[in-house]
Amino acid sequence: MAHDTPDLPAEMGAEMDYAEHERTYSLFLTISKYTGLVVAAVLIAMAFGFFTPAGFISSTILFILICAVGAWILR
Repeated sequence: MAHDTPDLPAEMGAEMDYAEHERTYSLFLTISKYTGLVVAAVLIAMAFGFFTPAGFISSTILFILICAVGAWILR
């Protein structure tokens, strides 16, 4: 039976593209940061809208404000 796998150890395999790895990891971290920000902003705005007499419009404004300030801080 023929096998196409190399007989060398894993360390001797294909060359790694470290620049692409760094870009991918940086993109992952950026997406994670902003996803966390949006989730936190949604939860705070929902609590503000449901547990105060402020209402939907005020909680939407609060959501936008939290996202804007958070994006400015996270940049």
